Formats: sequence, structure tokens, C-alpha cells
Amino acid sequence: MQNILGIDIGGSHITLAQVDSGKKEIISSTYVREHVNSFDNREVIFSAWVSAVEKAAYNLGKDKLLIGIAMPGPFDYENGISLMLHGKFIDIYQVNIKEELAERLSVSQHQIHFVNDAAAFMEGEIFGGCVQDFKKVFGITLGTGLGTTFYNGDFATDEDLWDSPFKNSIAEDYLATRWFVNYYKELTGELISGTKDLLDKPIEIQTRIFDEYADSFSEFVMKYVSHYEPEVLVIGGNIAKAYPYFEKRFTQNLEKNNINLPVKISAIFEDAAILGAASYALKKIK
Repeated sequence: MQNILGIDIGGSHITLAQVDSGKKEIISSTYVREHVNSFDNREVIFSAWVSAVEKAAYNLGKDKLLIGIAMPGPFDYENGISLMLHGKFIDIYQVNIKEELAERLSVSQHQIHFVNDAAAFMEGEIFGGCVQDFKKVFGITLGTGLGTTFYNGDFATDEDLWDSPFKNSIAEDYLATRWFVNYYKELTGELISGTKDLLDKPIEIQTRIFDEYADSFSEFVMKYVSHYEPEVLVIGGNIAKAYPYFEKRFTQNLEKNNINLPVKISAIFEDAAILGAASYALKKIK
């Protein structure tokens, strides 16, 4: 069996684990999650990443180790170079991360493969999640941001629709967690952190907010997703966990517009990017 490590890197964390490619699942005993501040200097960041990798791969020989890494963009995924110029990871801008990690881990650069984080979510769901039997899938992650990805039967691609023109602004402003926070404050003057808090509020306010969200989400799907003609839509991210609260109105809106699109909710959520990064690396070496 291939020794493979799937890694998900975000602005505040690194999460990783060994992946059993036969069972298509994470080896839970190897799961590591570490806090990493993306605003730290490059040495602190690289040291934290390498330490996490060595913890997760403690029992694996490095000569045959395969590493798949899900990274946010902008990023040169083929060459492993960060192109993030604003905010997070500013100190590793234009640094060849593949080269740095290979040297620090004593592995070949050919053993390391990078993939966009949204695409990794999709690769994970195709590999070991809820859409393993489909060939044409659109994926959306709904959380602090808006991720969009399309699988065409070969590789998943990042569709980067978060800043697409939508209503009076861009799509992410209406579909990410901040919309719930802002709209709830507008209606009540009170603060919530997201959909989890909203579920504790009176049913009338829940219904109003989720109905409004369902209308925006269905409008986005009709405007930007339907022309891909996917067999199925897969949804991940924290907001997807509240899908039962806006499912009926969302699907009714699509049906009214003659869009018959089955919806699957992520079966693996946070693990999707780890599985996806690993399965992407497997595809690359094959």
C-alpha cells in the first residue's frame, strides 16, 4: 500500500493524516491538527508545518512517502509557489514551498503535490465521500468564504466564483457566514457567530433568515452553476450542516425554474480536503 499523507493548510491551521488508499479513508490514529498563524514569519510557519508532518508520518519511510497538500489560492500549484500577496502568508509570497518542504523533510520534490483547497474538497468527496459514483459534479463550500469546484470525470478544478457579480455586490457577501451575522444584527440588533447560534433563536427569525438565504443560494445556482449541467451538487462547509433548515425552499426554487439537480451533503466535511489532497497526489503519480 502506498504511504500517503493528506494535508489541509488554512490561514490558522494545518490538519493532516495518513490515508488508507485501499479503504479510501483517513487513518484516524495519525490525525494531527496544529495551530499555525499565517501572519507569522516564514521560519515559524515552515517549522510548524514540518513538525506536524513528522508527527503524522512518524512510522513511514520517507523514500516512498507521497504528500498531497491542499492550499488556498492564489498559488502556483504545479510548481509549489505561493502567490498570496495580501494578508495571510505574506512572508512566504513567491517562496517555492515545494522546494523548502522537500529539503526540510529530506524527500524529493516529486513526492509533493499541491492542489487548490476547493478542488481538494471535491477530490475527497469523489474519492471517499458522498459522490463516488458520479462523473460530472459541481461542489460548493459554504462557510467563512465561498468555494466552488467542478469535477469533469478526470480532475476537480477551482471555479473561483466567490467574487462573481451578484445582487448588489459579489456572491460571497450573500452566501458566506458573514451574511448570517450581518442580517441577524440588522433584524435584531444582536450578534451571532453563524448558523449554529441561529439554531437556538426563535423559529420565526430562523425561518425568515433561512428563507432569504435559500432564495440567494438558489439564485446563485441558477445563475452560475446550472450551465455546467452537473449530475449532482455536493455541498460542504459549516453552513451545509444547517441545510435541512433551507432545503425545502431551495429545492422548490430550483424546481420552479425547471432545474432538477440532486443535492448531496458532504459525508466527511473537514476530512474531505485531507482525503482529496491525498487522492490528487495518487492521481498525479499514476
